[in-house]
Amino acid sequence: RLSPTPIQDPVQAKVMQIMPIAFSVLFLFFPSGLVLYWLINNSLQIFQQWHMNRVIERETAAAAAKRR
Repeated sequence: RLSPTPIQDPVQAKVMQIMPIAFSVLFLFFPSGLVLYWLINNSLQIFQQWHMNRVIERETAAAAAKRR
């Protein structure tokens, strides 16, 4: 699951809405190599987390099936 759980605190929800815009403005002034590094690194981390979550879910399901 890549999306965070729903946020109950309205201040925190507002911060989560503003952060992508703030980072976009901030990165306009960074060197392009740094932005490229950040983008690729975050993309790989998202893929790695997604893959590990799948592996853990499969192992958990297999262990639960063995116990039955």
